[in-house]
Amino acid sequence: MNRETLLVVEDNHALREGLREMLGMEGFTVLTASNGREALDSMMALTPDLILSDIAMPEMDGLAFLQEVRNRPEWVTIPFVFLTARGEKEDVLTGKDLGAEDYLIKPLTRDELVTAVRSRLSRSRQLQMVQLQQSYETSLTVLANSIEVRDQYTRGHVERVTFYALTLAEQLGWQESQMEQLRFGAILHDIGKVHISEDILRKKEPLEDEEWEEIRKHPATGAEMIKDIPFLIPAIPVVRFHHERWDGKGYPYGLVSDEIPLVARIVSVADGFDAMTTSRPYHPALSIDEAYEEIMRKSGTQFDPAVVAAFQKAWDEGLIQEIAAINGD
Repeated sequence: MNRETLLVVEDNHALREGLREMLGMEGFTVLTASNGREALDSMMALTPDLILSDIAMPEMDGLAFLQEVRNRPEWVTIPFVFLTARGEKEDVLTGKDLGAEDYLIKPLTRDELVTAVRSRLSRSRQLQMVQLQQSYETSLTVLANSIEVRDQYTRGHVERVTFYALTLAEQLGWQESQMEQLRFGAILHDIGKVHISEDILRKKEPLEDEEWEEIRKHPATGAEMIKDIPFLIPAIPVVRFHHERWDGKGYPYGLVSDEIPLVARIVSVADGFDAMTTSRPYHPALSIDEAYEEIMRKSGTQFDPAVVAAFQKAWDEGLIQEIAAINGD
């Protein structure tokens, strides 16, 4: 049963009570008000999930009420549906300009009303999920960059690797619906480095055997760190396997060619290119042209030839250079 709260604003008592009864029977919690001023007072106590409002009302009409709602940041995303007998073009245009999501003309059937309400609530939930995911991504990027700073990467490493990876996936024909796993994986690929000593990460001299072993643990460590976070589970293959090599000489498991998940093979090329073009404690940055030649040379050894071909295509179209230029220092 639905638990959304609806606010019905209608000055006609009989119609207002009829709407309350119809929507209540559909499982909604229904609040009512007889004009915009009364509705605003009601919203101070409880924020509704959707507003149904007449236009022609005393004290404060529906258009003035909508404007007041849209002026409040905490209410700006509430779906607002006009329900009125006035269908003049001017009302429709004014309501749309102020941010009304829909405009229903009385009289209408119960099915029409309920369908419109459910549709607008569904769309609102979808937008909220998109906003929540964007918030997650922003937070994760900040976290990942704070970890990369310990490794002396150039500012923007996480963003560049993510953009490179998504660009390669597009060249491989991926659809947007397939990108979430890759996006989160690219952001979090080196999250396991949080457990590596800064002395090791910043060391300019060759690593001792035990120090190298610490480095080799970070993909598995990172995968363990996120395995119990449901919305990050799809990122685990990238985090765990992005240091594997096409020829089987990578770590931590020595997987070969197609044994390595494709998302990890994509991030491997993206991460490799960015590592080559940023200054590290143990090597100066290559130019992007030099790094491009290295990616080409390592096709079939370190990198998946199909992903390298996608990289080459993106390079020929100028996409790799654009990312490097926009996100560099």
